[in-house]
Amino acid sequence: MTKPATHIFRLLKWGRTLARHGALRGIEGDPNTPGPVKRLARLARFGTFQPAVPDYAGAFQQIGPAAIKLGQTLATRPDLVGEEAATNLLSLQDSLPPVPFETIRAAVEASFGQKLEALYSSFDPDPVGSASIAQVHRAVTSDGKEVAVKVLRPGIREKFARDIQTYEWAAAHLEALGGEAARLRPRLTIANFKRWTNRELDLRREAASASELAEAMQAVPGYRVPAIDWDRTNGRVMTVEWIDGTKISDVEALRAAGHDLPDLANRLVIAFLTQAISSGFFHADMHQGNLFVQSDGTIVAIDFGIMGRIDRRARMWLAEILYGLTTGNYRRVAEIHFEAKYVPSYHSVDEFATALRAVGEPMRGKPVSELSVGQMLDGLFAITRDFDMQTQPHLLLLQKTMVMVEGIATQLNPQINMWDTSGPFVKAWIRDELGPESAAADRIRDDVQTLMRLPDLVRRIEDKFPSRGGAPEPPPLPEVELMWERKARNERGWPGYVLAAALGAAALWGANVLGWLG
Repeated sequence: MTKPATHIFRLLKWGRTLARHGALRGIEGDPNTPGPVKRLARLARFGTFQPAVPDYAGAFQQIGPAAIKLGQTLATRPDLVGEEAATNLLSLQDSLPPVPFETIRAAVEASFGQKLEALYSSFDPDPVGSASIAQVHRAVTSDGKEVAVKVLRPGIREKFARDIQTYEWAAAHLEALGGEAARLRPRLTIANFKRWTNRELDLRREAASASELAEAMQAVPGYRVPAIDWDRTNGRVMTVEWIDGTKISDVEALRAAGHDLPDLANRLVIAFLTQAISSGFFHADMHQGNLFVQSDGTIVAIDFGIMGRIDRRARMWLAEILYGLTTGNYRRVAEIHFEAKYVPSYHSVDEFATALRAVGEPMRGKPVSELSVGQMLDGLFAITRDFDMQTQPHLLLLQKTMVMVEGIATQLNPQINMWDTSGPFVKAWIRDELGPESAAADRIRDDVQTLMRLPDLVRRIEDKFPSRGGAPEPPPLPEVELMWERKARNERGWPGYVLAAALGAAALWGANVLGWLG
């Protein structure tokens, strides 16, 4: 087990990097930041020169691979890190210098137990992409198929495990301080981050996600997922069909090729809604580098390390919320939040509906170029504190992806109205899922299932097991011994942690001084 002194040293080291980029200023200035966190931030920035404009993305980039992924997660949490930081973190580039080809060759050969030439007739030693977790090479298989080969960086799993242990330790101490820190549930945020990154660190899981999404989207015209080469895929290496196309971010190239940009934008939005609302399984990393347009106009998605999943009940609530916001039915949107238990029952439905109206009405009647899903979501985050709404981590990936999709669609068609584009789809889905025929079918299915469970239901007292809200059950959180608990158990050990923190800060400060003098 990692010692508290090690966690403190790591946090101070990362804090120094954040301080040099001006990224601790917001933490110190936020009135909701707990006092101990402010003091630690002041200690970490002691003796540093801070830029006038904070560069959160640059700080996370410098700290390392796990921090890059954490920064991308925090970009979805303006309620936790603030609007300025969240906006800046959206620009975080997931790129690192490439691993030497001989290291990649050794990793591929070790994972398959055979020579590279036995798997691929050619393998480009220069990567086409080099990210924090893996890098991608172009190759041709021994049976003549052009493919992209994704290879995990050697040692990356172990590095992530070390860093995430410290994130868990820090989140447990932060949440234990209570108040606003407890409401934001940082432990659950880190637990979800850990689960997402563990998926990315197993390339078989990514391949399976691509296969599942391809099945779900096979009836959607103009959208495709590359085929997986399962014979050349394992936990550390993934081989997929090579895609020739234009990056969806290259608007001028798309226009020059004769593509209908407004149509591309609409199809991208509908593809996302189909995944999120119809299937409940969506590509949650739909940034511009992961979407291509082929010569026939087909949109092709790549990189399925981060996927989102929403159960049917939550999808029904989500569709009703979106439709209610587009039509101004704030009362129904408020009721759904109470039904889902996103808002505690001691609050007023009517008051919450009024708060929602304050978010939605300023956007109604504006030109289409000024309507924004991102602005609406930011407004919703702003009222969560007033109504004691706990963070719903299962919706964070959805929010992040909605903002990404809107950004790309707006770049393709600046006049797109996301509400008008999504409205007919959502309305049709609600009609099909919540209409009379669907309700009757659901009732019959539920009644049959209830009868089949009758013997068990008789043995249970229903009141003893109250129904839960719309949020899925949170994952089990790791046991973390808090420092003040350890202090109570072993009073003599406490000064050691303080000394470790002070020595760590002094050592880091000394290293910075030497750097300036050098």
